[in-house]
Amino acid sequence: MDSGTPRRRLPGGLEPAGLDALRAFLTSYRTVLDRIERDLAAGDLLPLTWYDVLLELNAAPDRRLRQRDLARTVVLTRSGISRLIDRLEAAGLVRSEPNPRDRRGGLIVLTPAGREALRRTWPAYARAIQQHFARHLTAEEARTLAAALERVRAAAADGDAARPA
Repeated sequence: MDSGTPRRRLPGGLEPAGLDALRAFLTSYRTVLDRIERDLAAGDLLPLTWYDVLLELNAAPDRRLRQRDLARTVVLTRSGISRLIDRLEAAGLVRSEPNPRDRRGGLIVLTPAGREALRRTWPAYARAIQQHFARHLTAEEARTLAAALERVRAAAADGDAARPA
């Protein structure tokens, strides 16, 4: 797609390389997630959005979070978190309980069945990450990509428009 001719800047000072990088990131992200979802479904394992929620709960203190905190920490789905939690609860993977420190919102708690579902799903998830993502990068590329994306995430979270040094 590079014709060898210089491309002019886009509105807002956007460099074409920046737009190309965003497009590559977004299309890769969606394609890789679709492949991972397909692999998990083929193994009759947790959907990736369920895994994401259970993983956040597993990492939380006492394996419990307020629903609004959970909604902020999950990676794959923020909209519809209430309905997703309802489905997880119906499946016995989480339970809701009152928050003794804050009566305005309850806690979502990972159940033993939820931990077991994570344990069962992890090997297939790890294989899918390796097959559809990690094997296409050298270790150095993976470190560089992780650092660059973390810088973008941190700047977006902080509202910082600073460019890298």
